[in-house]
Amino acid sequence: MIRLFVFPLVLILASCKEKSVQTYDVAVTNAQVIHLESGTVKNQNIFLVDGKIAAVQAVDSTQEFKAGTTIDASGKYVLPGFWDNHIHLRGGDSLIGNNENFLKLFIANGITTVRDAGGDLTHAVMNWKAQIANGELNGPTIFTAGPKIDGPNASWAGSLEVENEDDVVRALDSLEALGVDFVKIYDSRISPENYLNAIKEAKKRGFTVSGHMPFTVTLAETVTAGMDGIEHLYYIMKGCASNESDVTEKLKNGEMGFWDAMPALMDAYSDSTAQATFNRLKKNDVFVVPTLHIGKTLSYLDELDHSNDEYLSYMGQGIIKTYEGRIQSALRASEEAREDRKELDRFFGKLVKSLDSAGVQLLAGSDSGAYNSYTYPGISLHQELQTMVANGISPLNALRTSAVNGAKFLNQTTDYGSISEGKVSDLVILEANPLENIEHTQNIHTVIKGSKIFSKSELQELLNTSKID
Repeated sequence: MIRLFVFPLVLILASCKEKSVQTYDVAVTNAQVIHLESGTVKNQNIFLVDGKIAAVQAVDSTQEFKAGTTIDASGKYVLPGFWDNHIHLRGGDSLIGNNENFLKLFIANGITTVRDAGGDLTHAVMNWKAQIANGELNGPTIFTAGPKIDGPNASWAGSLEVENEDDVVRALDSLEALGVDFVKIYDSRISPENYLNAIKEAKKRGFTVSGHMPFTVTLAETVTAGMDGIEHLYYIMKGCASNESDVTEKLKNGEMGFWDAMPALMDAYSDSTAQATFNRLKKNDVFVVPTLHIGKTLSYLDELDHSNDEYLSYMGQGIIKTYEGRIQSALRASEEAREDRKELDRFFGKLVKSLDSAGVQLLAGSDSGAYNSYTYPGISLHQELQTMVANGISPLNALRTSAVNGAKFLNQTTDYGSISEGKVSDLVILEANPLENIEHTQNIHTVIKGSKIFSKSELQELLNTSKID
């Protein structure tokens, strides 16, 4: 009887031991994993299968494993791949190649996801989006707005121009047919009525909506209509000014222009008005995209020489030519206008810190792309994070404005935003801790984009092959 029982028991134990060995495509071992939601750093192993995170375990786990590829991340820090939450892929057919070249720059800088905030290359962007998803093209996941909605004679090529309610319906029908990921509304020519109606109609259809805000409406009206994301700080500043109603009426009546309103709004900033605005933004779950780095860059075009910028070699003459408009405008500006612009830049630095302190959700976005002078795809996202920190935001909170808040804003938290089981395996491995020094976000060891792994040498090769003569 004893012998009969012992033999099956041995088989059972052997079988259990075999089953305990897990097989993965990729194992990232001995990593310092930065969990941005909690702010904790844990020594863990990350296991990947089919482009997703299969398990995250403590390094002292007894789980045995086999992996097709093992990356020893000892002494290194892992966090979700960066998101640039405001870029532009645009410039017309002649610049399609230049824009496609940007895709490599994003990956080389650890940016695994971008939010394309409107342009005139929608069909090309949709093709790239599909090719990237299928692994046929190296680049970040693209969430795109397609064409912007604006009024008649819109400033930007490719915009959907609306003059009445029927136009708004047709524009949104078009965007639905294109399969865009969110709706972007611009403020160059759109009437206040069509603007607010476009937000409401887009929300009825289930779209996430972001945009500029005509100064002919108030921030409260915009939020009440259902706006999800405010691009840039001009509009937040307006909502923090005690004279917002007066300025709005003057804009409506043609007594004041957009740039004329800036000093008046800055001077009328009110702490009590600002706190009420911040509370409204929080209550309605509205995100704000500060775009600080481009603001600073454009504010000092009259002083700084960019002719030796490394990233100019990746832009090509076609993109560089689009920079001229802003450059010449800055050089032609009066001394008073130049100083006003710099004062506005300083004001925005203080405003973004106030937004962060109040708990308003921020999104890190570079606004890089054609026409936005010397704000380069890829590297400018890191410069945006650095500018946030320079203005008093903690490195942890700055990092949250990238992947964590980006995923929340676009309702993509099932797949993105944290290092946890079931999420897409978009990861960046850093040589040093960005919580101690935000500049370490640029010290990249490895980028993992789904099932693709880019070593440091391969990242450098992406840069090398991105140079345009």
